[in-house]
Amino acid sequence: MLPTEPKVGWVFRYSYLWHWQHLEGREEGDKDRPALVLAIVATLEDGTPVVRVLPITHAPPSNPAEAVEIPTATKRRLGLDDERSWIVLTESNRFAWPGPDVRPLDTDSGYHGPLPPALFEEVKRRFVGLARSQRHQATPRSS
Repeated sequence: MLPTEPKVGWVFRYSYLWHWQHLEGREEGDKDRPALVLAIVATLEDGTPVVRVLPITHAPPSNPAEAVEIPTATKRRLGLDDERSWIVLTESNRFAWPGPDVRPLDTDSGYHGPLPPALFEEVKRRFVGLARSQRHQATPRSS
């Protein structure tokens, strides 16, 4: 099922477009991956929400301050694999929800589920710090 509405703090499946891919002129991500709805950043005139999402990857960050590792217990609860994973804080995709790149999941909600509140607060706090220091790149996606 596709998620019908954005739920801030929840993880879903998405074809994430990395910023370097955007700079190469690509419009599609290479693969579907878990992503986190970080925020609803705007609402279009027709009421459509515009969201900012962060990618989740198995690749360890070169700088630990630029990502937040997801604890094993949280990954299991979300139904993700057992490999270590990080939420990347230095880039995001921004798009009108749901957009063509949200992928269905075999769950009633279309989501893997929410991050624990304390973990989500850490992600937000660290993301804001990086964004304020201009160490964040946002990639606009098609609606």
